[in-house]
Amino acid sequence: MISPTAVNRIRFIFWAILVFLISQILGLSPVIPITLLALTAYLKFFYSDLESKNYNLLNLVFLFVIIFAYSYLVIRKGLSVQYITFAAMPMLVTILFNELQLSLLFNLAASVTIASVANNNFGLAVLFLISGILSSILVFGARKRSVIIRAGFIIGALQAMMLFLINRFRPQDPSRYLFFMLNGIASSIVVLGILPIFEYLFKTVTNISLLELADFNHPLLQRLILEAPGTYHHSIVVGNLSEAACQAIGANALLARIGAYYHDIGKLQKPEYFSENQAIEQSKHDSLSPTISKMVIMHHVKEGVELARKSKLNALLIDFILQHHGTSLVYYFYCRALENQEKGQEIKEEGFRYPGPKPKTKETAIVLLADSVEAAARSLKEATPANIEEVVHKIINNKFIDGQLDECDLTLKDLERIASIFIRILSGIYHNRIIYPEIAKGENNHKKSAKENSHPSDEDKKSSS
Repeated sequence: MISPTAVNRIRFIFWAILVFLISQILGLSPVIPITLLALTAYLKFFYSDLESKNYNLLNLVFLFVIIFAYSYLVIRKGLSVQYITFAAMPMLVTILFNELQLSLLFNLAASVTIASVANNNFGLAVLFLISGILSSILVFGARKRSVIIRAGFIIGALQAMMLFLINRFRPQDPSRYLFFMLNGIASSIVVLGILPIFEYLFKTVTNISLLELADFNHPLLQRLILEAPGTYHHSIVVGNLSEAACQAIGANALLARIGAYYHDIGKLQKPEYFSENQAIEQSKHDSLSPTISKMVIMHHVKEGVELARKSKLNALLIDFILQHHGTSLVYYFYCRALENQEKGQEIKEEGFRYPGPKPKTKETAIVLLADSVEAAARSLKEATPANIEEVVHKIINNKFIDGQLDECDLTLKDLERIASIFIRILSGIYHNRIIYPEIAKGENNHKKSAKENSHPSDEDKKSSS
């Protein structure tokens, strides 16, 4: 049986031969296949996070083929390189994959390749490389379309200035500088136009699209507000917890927050069966057996996925719905089943576990933890900072011991940071309030009460702190 390493080597050799043959057929310099193969080898064998991200090598190859084919046609038809909106591709790679290192590698490969096609004009390679690097930096983490437009203007000015430097300060036809200025602006317009297409093709989601999903006028969020207000409030708090935790460990904070907003949309089918939407005095589960209750509870994951697909939510957000419980135990109804267990009846723990899968990314794992700690903190009778700290550490430890974090790359140091963030935020949300005294009617009493209240006692100070 061939090992995975051997398979990778065979694939690499195949791609090397194919790239070399294509370059020979097109009459290109050997620099192109050598550069491409070197960068591909780096990506495949040394860029360890490649497979864990939401992209693959074929996506990058596809983008490279587009910029190469477009540039090749422009140059071979005798048109000026000014018509190559080069900065568009580095910007697109950065926005789609949120990776500056990846954008740099792509930028380097494209710059060298286009310069080789343009009769080995490596001054052009330098110009494209610098504009590509700066364009990637300018749009990294962009959350507004205006940021992309602004980047286009800056890149245009930079390209005109770089052309002046490459020409050793000897002014040429002013129209060339104007063309390079317009080239940068056109690059940003191209990115805005084709971004939704590549989001769909690559099954990814950008910060711009995520912010559109954060709009509370979205039909699913509107339904949560009206039909399951408890779940809606829970999701907002989980989103805030997840965003802060992701910022602390360097994960995608915006993706986690939006994923948390939609993670419980399956509860819209039967909102009254979930505690956050129930009246305190009664529960729908009082008249149900533990087995039926756990089926209703667990089914909200499947119903959430179906609802998300009908609403055409991105696959990355559907992952949050699928993975936010992992294979956790529905502990309450499992305990009830054990209490009601008849003689000779066997209650298996596996029958009370969610089907999974377990969280695959840091973001989905953090939402799983935030979901559990928020629900537990809300159920505390006395939500003191000490009690909140205890319950947060207990839940995170239990999830870790239960193996729910086995398939994501959270470290123990990450978990400590996440716990401290959860404790700080939950203590602020659920801390005890000052009990204000009732003020008796009448002017004298009012003045007395105001005077007393202006000098709070030591006990009042302790309460307010």
